[in-house]
Amino acid sequence: MGGYVKTFMLMAALTALFMGLGAMLGGASGAAIALAVAAAMNLFAYWNSDKAVLSMTGAKAVDEASAPGLVRMVHRLADGAGMPRPRVFVIDTDQPNAFATGRNPQNAAVAATTGLLRRLSDEEVAAVMAHELAHIRNHDTLIMTVTATFAGAISMLANFALFFGGSRDRPGGMIGTIALMILAPLAAALVQMAISRSREYEADRVGAEICGNPSWLASALHKIDAFAKGIDNNAAERNPAIAHMFIINPLHAHAHDKLFSTHPNTANRIAALEAMTVTRQPVGRSSIPRAGGRAAPKSGPWV
Repeated sequence: MGGYVKTFMLMAALTALFMGLGAMLGGASGAAIALAVAAAMNLFAYWNSDKAVLSMTGAKAVDEASAPGLVRMVHRLADGAGMPRPRVFVIDTDQPNAFATGRNPQNAAVAATTGLLRRLSDEEVAAVMAHELAHIRNHDTLIMTVTATFAGAISMLANFALFFGGSRDRPGGMIGTIALMILAPLAAALVQMAISRSREYEADRVGAEICGNPSWLASALHKIDAFAKGIDNNAAERNPAIAHMFIINPLHAHAHDKLFSTHPNTANRIAALEAMTVTRQPVGRSSIPRAGGRAAPKSGPWV
């Protein structure tokens, strides 16, 4: 519950910042216009964000014919979590990573890189996919789309302030305008990053419950973090605005929990997973082939 409360408070802060900026620029009418513009931007992002992200990353849709192990694994995990089955995509890049997108669980997609499938064990891949399913179930993909749109709208309003200049009738005049130009986008970015970081911890927790073993996700995070520091993700480098969607920062992980990091420190996430106590029931033989298309494991969280 703590993660949801924090997200609500941060979203409220972002909305208040946006409305306050609009009011300072144009009074009550300015706030109303700003809200209408943000609503239109969010509506467009709601319907198109998944297509845009998948296109920017070069993700290709796969099915049981082209990637049977991965697709069946995702389907079994989704079925076990009582969720609609998402579309499955693969990104051709050597950096192990993954993300989820979509406006709701009924219209969602998960994407894994070829590096993830090659470099991680099947249990670790299952844990990563469970983490992405947790994002979908928690509606994080929509939350992050809305916060990103709000942050963009706030930056847009700050540019308006620069274009129209200061006014004696506006609180603070030119100095106030300059302050808004600098501080409003900065504050919006900080709130966006805080929401992203909060949702990662929650998705780790729920993902560990979905896959049934938090140690698998902890091991996966450790490996992905190590590889991400030395392997470029060219699609993310070209579009850094999508970096927050990946399970680990694709632009090379930060060493510490820094103010401007879109992801929590990986060591902190691993520690939280290791502290979890998950009661697992014995499982039988699985009919799911491994993610790489090899023989089926004797047991697993996706049975």
